[in-house]
Amino acid sequence: MKRFFKRIFSLIFIITLGFLCYYYQDWFKEQYRHAKGVYYIFKGDQAYSADNMGKTLEFYQKGLELFPGHYEAWFNLGNIYAVYEDYYSAVDAYEHAIKAHPKFVMARMNLGIVYSDHLGFFDEAIEQYDEITKIDLFKLWIPYVYSNVKSIKGNRALAYYNKGIAFRRKALYLPIEKQHLVYEYLGHAKEAYDKAIEIIDNNQDFYYNRGVIHHLRGEYKDAGLDYCKAIELEPMNFEGHYNLAVLLRRINKNREAISELEKAAILISENSNSTELQTAYIFNLLNEVSRRFITSNEFYTEKLTDEPSGSISYTYVNGRIVADEEFDKAMYNNFKTCAGYSYFSEERY
Repeated sequence: MKRFFKRIFSLIFIITLGFLCYYYQDWFKEQYRHAKGVYYIFKGDQAYSADNMGKTLEFYQKGLELFPGHYEAWFNLGNIYAVYEDYYSAVDAYEHAIKAHPKFVMARMNLGIVYSDHLGFFDEAIEQYDEITKIDLFKLWIPYVYSNVKSIKGNRALAYYNKGIAFRRKALYLPIEKQHLVYEYLGHAKEAYDKAIEIIDNNQDFYYNRGVIHHLRGEYKDAGLDYCKAIELEPMNFEGHYNLAVLLRRINKNREAISELEKAAILISENSNSTELQTAYIFNLLNEVSRRFITSNEFYTEKLTDEPSGSISYTYVNGRIVADEEFDKAMYNNFKTCAGYSYFSEERY
């Protein structure tokens, strides 16, 4: 009896499956195409890991022909095109990813970066960043297991930050007949950085770039405070020290400018990514400010004595004298100190 019922149920299942396949054959064909497309995309991922770009593009294109709604594949394809500087193809791929998944934040972010940084389409970039800030993603927080709250928050702050960069680029690339709009666009950039800092208040890049905006707008005290905050957050980044030195030179704070230029010179000389031109420029600027300082009324000669100014201990390592941890700490604190802070922080009225 049990065998009889099993056969009946098997027969019913086969008939039902045949009925579904006949009446929904288009759906089944589509699922087959999708499965085949996913297979090609998987092969593309493997080719990418093997650094075979020709095969990667071939497999991705085959996969997306079969499964055009695979937004992650479009996103990966866009990244590949962007790396190889085929920016218009990258734009097309990112747009396909967004069409398939309108809330795909990283596709919009990368599309905005390509628009702004490589194609000069600043309004289109700003539109993408604005869309990111409007996307309301579901926040999930499971203690000690999973949380996407931080990433959602970080992406929103990054969108405002990139929006600020786009507005700054837009301001600086304006044609002569529209130069009267520079101050306005820089103001929009500042507002974007303000919002980024409201979300994340300990990011060096946010403060440094807002300082650049204040600097360009002639708001020197605000610029100085932002540069100082950037230096406090990342003392060993030469850019903050260098821009602060340029600002101090502009307002004739030559003694303080020399202090920051010396720090920038030390840091850039130890930076393997710096160019000889950058290093030479900083040292030339240091020499120029030093000459200005010597010929100004600020110059003075300190009295030299044989008395030690402080106790600094050293350690021998492989026959060489190196500073100990206390000295390293003192140097770090020195780089963290912002020359001219008292001037920038005094009342503005």
